[in-house]
Amino acid sequence: MRKKELIETEYPNLYEDIFSFDSIPAIKFDGKIYEEIDGKIVEFDPREVVNRDIFITDTTFRDGQQARPPYTVEQTVKLFDLIAKLGGPNGVIRWSEFFLYNVKDREAVEKCLELGHKYPLITGWIRPNKGEFKLVKDMGLKETGMLTSCSDYHIFYKLRSDRRKIMDEYINMVEVAISEGVRPRCHLEDITRADIDGFVVPFVQKLMEISTQVPEELKVKVRICDTLGLGVTYPGVALPRSIPKLIYKMIHDCGVPNDRLEWHGHNDFHKVHVNAATTWLYGCNAINTTLFGFGERTGNPPLEGAIIEYIGLKGTNNGIDTRVITEIAEYYMENIGAEIPAFYPFVGRNFNVTRAGIHADGLSKDERIYNIFDTGKLLNRPPKVMITDKSGVDGVALWVNEFLGLKGESKASKTAVVKIARWVRDQYDVHGRITAISEEELIEQVKIHLPEYFNKEN
Repeated sequence: MRKKELIETEYPNLYEDIFSFDSIPAIKFDGKIYEEIDGKIVEFDPREVVNRDIFITDTTFRDGQQARPPYTVEQTVKLFDLIAKLGGPNGVIRWSEFFLYNVKDREAVEKCLELGHKYPLITGWIRPNKGEFKLVKDMGLKETGMLTSCSDYHIFYKLRSDRRKIMDEYINMVEVAISEGVRPRCHLEDITRADIDGFVVPFVQKLMEISTQVPEELKVKVRICDTLGLGVTYPGVALPRSIPKLIYKMIHDCGVPNDRLEWHGHNDFHKVHVNAATTWLYGCNAINTTLFGFGERTGNPPLEGAIIEYIGLKGTNNGIDTRVITEIAEYYMENIGAEIPAFYPFVGRNFNVTRAGIHADGLSKDERIYNIFDTGKLLNRPPKVMITDKSGVDGVALWVNEFLGLKGESKASKTAVVKIARWVRDQYDVHGRITAISEEELIEQVKIHLPEYFNKEN
């Protein structure tokens, strides 16, 4: 062990190239990643992600609707419009996937198309049969997802078939789609339990062979579906659960180009976001998401989380408007009646609210101490303090100054608010209170104990 000596410095090292408060914290890599695949050491360079055209796709109106009551047509159109506003004009959110099964589904697609957004483009989703494909054709869509279950759990037990018959059925449907001028996107359902070399690789190789014979706009896309959230990012994990090895197999053994490869995951093991983001690093260009992760069972990668991750990895907004994340959350809560957990990142009610006095003291000295970035600027969500028995004088002072809009030398001091802090303390110690102090109660205390500030500012 080499001994390190303390390095004294006149100025603090704030790593501002990483933690620029005005932007999402940068994700920087200082080395390569190595993985043993098929007996050989394979090198990956995560820094290369900066140069690739990585992007986000959306399945809020397909997989997202399998976890909640269906959206109305009006709600679908509003959310689609907000998604377009969030992703911006450069296609960071590139595709949005819709069901087409009933009249309401198709009306929603028609009205979303009428908005005329360049991005996201609209795509369908079907099971691999000609009856469902007709829905895609009738809607005039240029691409559709197609369910192609690939594990033996599905082939033998759900579909009651065998590998050869199922592969032939899938290939036949792909050829039908291409012949009708619709690009197929094959969804490899349950790939993290599939026989990769025994079924998946031969099937995808056949898809790529077909693609060599058709125009660029009809070449088959491949979506890797981690249906039960079994994917694992750790180095050395065996197939079929290894995400690095799955991506490598798709690109190097099957010949799938980066821009025609997509990841779709679920959150059964609390890995949904990190799994998706990791696929970007290993060569998959697209990750499939839903707003706030609402999706079947445990949910999908959260779209807003992918947006923040994209900026951190790429070092650019590329037309993204992060403030729309808050706008979408407000629409969910006020117009749809959806519940977003209070501590949910970026949008939960308590996301950047502190109850701890020591945190409030830090925020009052420099917001950077206890805030992840300038949430006021980037999310329209400035940090707030909630007053409880843990807030102390520091928390009360921060709340009062924020409420009155006092800054710099005009701020009310800790001494000035000590009577309010004592009143708060008594609520818990004397009266046995267990709930937080409401804004209305605190305003009343400001009127009583700081009339000169209140009257001046109000």
